[in-house]
Order: sequence, then structure tokens, then C-alpha cells
Amino acid sequence: MWDRIREKIAGLGVSARVDAGGDREKGTHNVFDAAAAYVSASAEDDQDGIEEAASWVSPEALSFGVSELACRAVIALARERNESPRKVARDLLGLPVA
Repeated sequence: MWDRIREKIAGLGVSARVDAGGDREKGTHNVFDAAAAYVSASAEDDQDGIEEAASWVSPEALSFGVSELACRAVIALARERNESPRKVARDLLGLPVA
């Protein structure tokens, strides 16, 4: 699984880690930090948090991280509900189950 993720990140032409100018204790953010912060801020309607998280990595890397987070969330919910990922994803979006 991690090899697949590293290949996708490499395909974006970006590093998984970028310098964030010391905003964080260690001074770096990775695509998964950015995605988690971005999605959390979006869920809380926190525009400042959205903009900050979006500045941590490239738009392509953020898109990849958000996509990866969505996949993992759907899989986790599907397991918890004992349903298919397709059914869970459609249910979350308010779509009829096909």
C-alpha cells in the first residue's frame, strides 16, 4: 500500500514534505497533514483553516491527500457498517444506491 502511495506522490512531481516556514513545531507538513487539516476545516466551515492547510502543499498534492483520506474514510465506514464501499459512498453523497 505505501509503495502505491509513494508512486502517486512521485507522479505529482512534489515531495511528500515541504517547508512550512516554521509554522509547526518541526517546520514541515506532509500531504496527509494538509489533507486532514483541510477536510477538518472544511467540515467546520473554517475558511482561515482551509486557506492555511491549502498553503502547506501544492494543489496537486492536496488533491491527492484529500482523495486518499476519502478512500480511507469510506473503507472504514463500510467495515463499521458491514456494507460495501460503493453503498457507503453513495449514501454519504445522498445518491440512490445503484
